[in-house]
Amino acid sequence: MNSKWFRIGVTLMIGLFVAYLDRSNLSIGLPGIEKDLGFSGASTLSLALTGFLIGYAVSNFFGGFFTYKLNPKITIISMVFLWSLVQLLTVWVTSPTVLIIYRIILGIAEGIYWPQQFRFARAWFTKEEITKGTNLIQFYGQYLALALGFIILTPIYDSLGWEWLFYITGGLGIFVVVPLYWIFLKTHPNQTKEDKEVAERSTNEKLTFQSLGGAPFLLIVFSYFANGMLFWGITLFIPMTVKSLGFTGLWQGFGSSLPYMFAILFAIPMSFISDRTQKRIGIACSGLIVAGILLVMLPLVKSPGWELFLIVIAVAYFTSSYTTNIWSIITSSVKKEAVGPATGVVNGIGAGLGGTVGGFVVGFLYNSTHSYLPGFVVIGIMALLGGIAVYLYGKSKPLSDDSNEHNIVSD
Repeated sequence: MNSKWFRIGVTLMIGLFVAYLDRSNLSIGLPGIEKDLGFSGASTLSLALTGFLIGYAVSNFFGGFFTYKLNPKITIISMVFLWSLVQLLTVWVTSPTVLIIYRIILGIAEGIYWPQQFRFARAWFTKEEITKGTNLIQFYGQYLALALGFIILTPIYDSLGWEWLFYITGGLGIFVVVPLYWIFLKTHPNQTKEDKEVAERSTNEKLTFQSLGGAPFLLIVFSYFANGMLFWGITLFIPMTVKSLGFTGLWQGFGSSLPYMFAILFAIPMSFISDRTQKRIGIACSGLIVAGILLVMLPLVKSPGWELFLIVIAVAYFTSSYTTNIWSIITSSVKKEAVGPATGVVNGIGAGLGGTVGGFVVGFLYNSTHSYLPGFVVIGIMALLGGIAVYLYGKSKPLSDDSNEHNIVSD
């Protein structure tokens, strides 16, 4: 474990793997919790599912500004312990209100945790390695969890009940991730002169709108808002959607995992194409537009198999094209010292707020139509608009004054 790819990359990937199990376990266990607690209603169910995203939006937005002076190791371990403890406490939840509060706390803790990963990656990986490093941590940690999580957790829910979903995910955080982070994570011992200068500027310079990239930055924020609606609008409801299409038991878990399995497979050729062509903006744009078209086509097909196929390909292509490129694009449009706050703003508004809106849209339309697909069509339209925003961003071609120093578009 002396190699930084294992010490930092694989270690943080394992942590994010567990974090995404914690985010998605409620999607599997909610029917059982709903039955035991005796609550229902579209607004309550949507709030239970999106409570995480509400906390996540707030803490991501402010976390990049408030935590950049704190020790990243202490911060990241504290947040894992906090949210894992909340997972264990969820086993004894007695009301929808308490459940929603616990999910908001989970979101706050994971939102503070999220920017810390980039601090470790930035410290340990060179400019030529940073894209590979962040993809190892972020993309594969996230999508391996979603690809395997539904397959692993759905049979556990069917056999042992919803409580064991939270026993297992909470236990993994406290007894696996916390010790792993304590042993292997450390800040880079050799800080370069450039790193010290950036840290000095981060402390002394006042962040401005231009530091974040100016007006074109808003196009990226909107595109990530559409991304959040698309990703979380589907991910929060995918187990229930697959069940509504007639797949139950192990097939439900397998069907729920398919979008994320294919995302991992698609990411390999798409990353190669991005590196070879350097057309990252065009590829990211296509990710949202192709996904939007596929989701808008859902009312045109009547077979459950084909409906699932369109959803799977939409998620897989969008994540492998948009998600794998967007952070490289963002870092080339902001001042180097503004990367942390900028990524927090984008992720807070995009994943947090966008995901919350997407969850409520799908939940509300399901309550009206008794189908999840109308909500998927709406978020498909938003994806099309998000793709247009990326296209317009590419036309503006914004680059910060020091972009050549930290542009990680190529690796």
